[in-house]
Amino acid sequence: MPEKKGAEGLSIGIIMDGNGRWAKQRGLPRTAGHKVGADVFDDIALYAKDIGVRALTFFAFSTENWQRPKDEVKAIMDLFGQALKRIEKYRKEDNQVVFLGDRTPLLPEYQKRMADIEAKTAHRTGMILNIAINYGGREELVRAAQQLAQEAADGKIKPSDIDNACIEKHLYTSGQPMPDFILRTSGEHRISNFMLWQSAYSEFIFVDTLWPDFTPAHFDAAVAEYHRRDRRYGGL
Repeated sequence: MPEKKGAEGLSIGIIMDGNGRWAKQRGLPRTAGHKVGADVFDDIALYAKDIGVRALTFFAFSTENWQRPKDEVKAIMDLFGQALKRIEKYRKEDNQVVFLGDRTPLLPEYQKRMADIEAKTAHRTGMILNIAINYGGREELVRAAQQLAQEAADGKIKPSDIDNACIEKHLYTSGQPMPDFILRTSGEHRISNFMLWQSAYSEFIFVDTLWPDFTPAHFDAAVAEYHRRDRRYGGL
């Protein structure tokens, strides 16, 4: 049988970038770009599920994003709250929804909704939909190290027991497949503290398209580009 070249079974991470620039180009406030970007998030999440993606991780808000102007942060958090209300459609799509990151700075109402969504979708067998909110790759590794150090202090493990599998067990993505490729929109060529451990052998695909202009056709093009890559994992 010929090798499949579609998106079926792939794990993909997306850094959604360019909302502010999209708005500025149109003489609109940055918050307008975030609103359109939220609609694109919905479209791509549903499209990815339809074409068989196994896991899709969106970088929605980083630990560094708190440094942005307060009105912009509030607008992003308000959009996140609205997204939580819309998440019912993802349950109907058989998606398992997981939130990556430190949720303690978020509104208690949001934290409760997030926990409820995760509990109600945990048994789903369709696409894993990860939403990285107040997430940082370095912070994720520090958290894993702290948890392992506590286990060692409690006598549950020895330091010599710690290996790759132990660390991965303590990541937010525990039990999930590593991303086959990481996509970033807007022309920036960096990963900005996103999935540092998980992306060790991921392909990186950078596109000039701003996130509010991103379409399923762009998604298909990224998948096609991924399949043109030669992944050797350190071998020949």
